[in-house]
Amino acid sequence: MLESGARNRYGGRVGAVWLGHRLAAWAHVHWKALTVIAWVCLCGWFIVERWNAIYWLALNDTDDNIRFLQVKDWLAGQGWYDLRQHRLDPPHGANIHWSRIVDLPLAGLMLFFRMFIDHGQADRLAAGLAPILPLLLTMLALGFIMRRLIGGNSWIIAIFAPLSAGMALSMYMPMRVDHHGWQLAMTLVALAGLADHRQVRGGLVAGLASAVSIAIGMEMFVYLVATGLVIALRWVADGGQVKRMQVYAVALAGGVTMGFLLFASYDNRAPVCDALSPVWLSVLGMAGAGMVLLSLLPLRSWPVRLAAGAALAAVLGAGAWLLWPQCLTGAYQISPELNRLWLDNIREAKPIYRQSADVVKPLLALPVPGMLVSVIACFIYRREPGRFWPWLAVALLSSLSLALLFWQIRVGPAAQLLAIPGAAALGYLALTTLFFTKKMIARLAALAGILLLVGVFGAYELSPYLEPAKPQKSAVKRKSVRSASARCRTLPALTPLNRLPAATIFTMVDLGPRLLAATHHRAIAGPYHRNAEAILDIHHAFDGSADRFRAIARKHGATYLLICPNFPEGTVYQARSPKGFYAQMAKGKGPAWLEPVNLGEGLPYKLYRIR
Repeated sequence: MLESGARNRYGGRVGAVWLGHRLAAWAHVHWKALTVIAWVCLCGWFIVERWNAIYWLALNDTDDNIRFLQVKDWLAGQGWYDLRQHRLDPPHGANIHWSRIVDLPLAGLMLFFRMFIDHGQADRLAAGLAPILPLLLTMLALGFIMRRLIGGNSWIIAIFAPLSAGMALSMYMPMRVDHHGWQLAMTLVALAGLADHRQVRGGLVAGLASAVSIAIGMEMFVYLVATGLVIALRWVADGGQVKRMQVYAVALAGGVTMGFLLFASYDNRAPVCDALSPVWLSVLGMAGAGMVLLSLLPLRSWPVRLAAGAALAAVLGAGAWLLWPQCLTGAYQISPELNRLWLDNIREAKPIYRQSADVVKPLLALPVPGMLVSVIACFIYRREPGRFWPWLAVALLSSLSLALLFWQIRVGPAAQLLAIPGAAALGYLALTTLFFTKKMIARLAALAGILLLVGVFGAYELSPYLEPAKPQKSAVKRKSVRSASARCRTLPALTPLNRLPAATIFTMVDLGPRLLAATHHRAIAGPYHRNAEAILDIHHAFDGSADRFRAIARKHGATYLLICPNFPEGTVYQARSPKGFYAQMAKGKGPAWLEPVNLGEGLPYKLYRIR
């Protein structure tokens, strides 16, 4: 009897182990299908969770509002290469430096849903679904990278890891229709190309992903340069990697050429530095041609290849300096005054050491350990080229993104996503050690690693409980500012403005794009650096006297003034110019030529007719 029970228990354990191995093997083979299923589930979750935002068209970021308008204007007949927002800074319109690439999925979804429901509902549903599309590419890229770095089913940890990267995940949430999610996805796809063991496929994927990202925007340019650097260094170390470099160079140069021809707007055909223009088309074209030329030369040893690569880099640098010297001072090409009055006050344009602790701690929780693990992995696999070079790419990009946080915090999403391979590798190693190693010391170390990763992946959920209580006065002020920013942007608050005939409304820079998306009115400016004069006019008007405001408003044909009390941008004017026009209006001391307009009770803003 006891013998029989023991046999049953033993047989049960063996059966469970056998089933576990079969499931693991099945998951390893069907990882792409399982990733798609996981993405579909996340789509449903996000849509349900953010349904109120979709229903009320809650496009909270200025870029999302302009992107939404840009697509609607295109579908309404605006030219393919005309990306100016003509209701911003009329009559000539605001110069927007984007491309149409990201417009395509949003426009396609709008047209699809319009076949079944009214245009308003269709456009909102499209705006809810479009941002989640690049999350699938992100998850597939992370899964592929982990299969090359570690193997096994480590991909499972990686595809769900973005859920713990709060700043990065926000770029894929419903209504986040701007291009950042797509650029993050392309960066990870390029990294997947670096990790690919197949030279031709890896070079092609890395080159095309880099070209698409550059055609979308220049924000990820530094990571794409690092991608090319890794491919070149791999060729220097191993001449047998020549096919990877050749295919990458052709794909990059050909991709940016097609991107420029198909998507560059009329404004981007000038030699501008902040978008794919003749500047970067020539630089990247020469880089691609140079890499192909080097690959065809009989360079037998790595020192010779290194010297040739350095010479090519010097030629490219000298050529760029001679042809486009204006770009050496910065991509934005803005004046010191605009930088001081406007850009320096944008939170995401500030370095991490100028952010509050409740922002810094959860943001760094993933990048720091992820980067450290990738550096250690480079040392561990230094004698295995098939793993060393993919790990070197991860280490280089994650270290670079961490360093760039000390320039601007806007690189935070990339820093978090690029750290996932390292953090996921640590998690997979800890889990396999805990369950499949019999040594107690190793299992205790694995348990400690798992507890560390719980803190890493749960940083955004745990941080509110770990922060010290803020002074009551400071907390109340921050709450009122956030409340004002949220309430003044809502559709119910702004819709009553449509009862007025279409007019140019003078309001804050950061409220202009939302005003356009929610009403039929026009505005003076949005936070877009190419429109420096309009942005400075708003700052000068709110910082200056009432007479100066009136003159600037007349210059732009503004007939209404809209002020949102405690709006974040308004606090800058109040602090900087306590005797200026905006500060006086905030105190209720307006000039006689401003006539209050009453559109109903409970509206969070104040509207005046400029006489």
